[in-house]
Amino acid sequence: MKIGCPKEIKPQEYRVGMTPDAAREAVAHGHTVLVETMAGTGAGFSDADYQAAGAMIVGTAEEVFAKADMIVKVKEPQPVERKRLREGQVLFTYLHLAPDPEQTHDLLASGATCIAYETVTDDRGGLPLLAPMSEVAGRLAPQVGAWTLQKANGGRGVLLGGVPGVLPAKVLVIGGGVVGTHAARIAAGMGADVTVIDRSVNRLRYLDDVFGGQFKNAYASAGNTISLARDADMIIGAVLIPGAAAPKLISRAQLAELKPGAALVDVAIDQGGCFETSRATTHQDPIYAVDGIMHYCVANMPGAVARTSTLALGNATMPFMLALADKGWKRACAEDKHLLAGLNVHAGKLTYAAVGTALGLPTISGAEALAIG
Repeated sequence: MKIGCPKEIKPQEYRVGMTPDAAREAVAHGHTVLVETMAGTGAGFSDADYQAAGAMIVGTAEEVFAKADMIVKVKEPQPVERKRLREGQVLFTYLHLAPDPEQTHDLLASGATCIAYETVTDDRGGLPLLAPMSEVAGRLAPQVGAWTLQKANGGRGVLLGGVPGVLPAKVLVIGGGVVGTHAARIAAGMGADVTVIDRSVNRLRYLDDVFGGQFKNAYASAGNTISLARDADMIIGAVLIPGAAAPKLISRAQLAELKPGAALVDVAIDQGGCFETSRATTHQDPIYAVDGIMHYCVANMPGAVARTSTLALGNATMPFMLALADKGWKRACAEDKHLLAGLNVHAGKLTYAAVGTALGLPTISGAEALAIG
């Protein structure tokens, strides 16, 4: 198979879909790897690194898309990239289709087979290709939130860890999954007074058993959520419903109840955001204010630490990428229900129910997709 890796073109996106190690593995399996020139520069990988791994460097993205049987990326394809996809081609990347009807319709029109990192599952009920970026984003959230809280940026002017004689900032983390757990650990490590809320009592028990001495937890009822939010200096939105649009947990009207200059960090922005007033921002222009409340809603947070993120993502995606290349997407998905769960679009059909529900579109099952010739 010919595997193509184009340079990411989303603003301030410095990650790359394949590391030189992944390219080396693919070449060892007998595949041809085509990498757009300078695709890995932002993550610290040179063209020479890919050539040493056996990959071929090509001059343009158009050539990568035209020649490759499978495209491996990081972020969802941008409009110009979607026009380059073709029937029968496999796209393997993050998609986040639920809040993005334009991308969804373009992918359906392309005829390509699109497998989303964020909906691939594992035997433990986890999301193994989303987890590494969730870990990165979770650990970044208190860091960028602390910056947002600085007075010069419009925030409350509160130091996360306080100082002797001055209480630390209060941080509320909404969601106790991968993002929330990592965010709480880092915020607590920075000296903040941290509370995590979640609707799973079993998850709260786990957090209490493992981290009880580091941060507090509470049940995420509507009443608890707004009560704790009123007292928080920083609120980190870390809620995920796999493949679906994030629920809106703090309304615009409720912003008036928060502390002036409080910071909202919406890590769920890729899935539409979990605050009603959230809208996607970029690393270049990351924050904005609504009713005196600061919002940090960068849609590709892990891109800020591109090398760490690329290495972590590459470790997770490599086995699945090799399975798709070695067996072809249909056999690979037929033999692995977890990879099949990643199938979102095939041959003009939407194959992920949560996306169909979010966008009001009909869907077929993965099994039905496998039956299409």
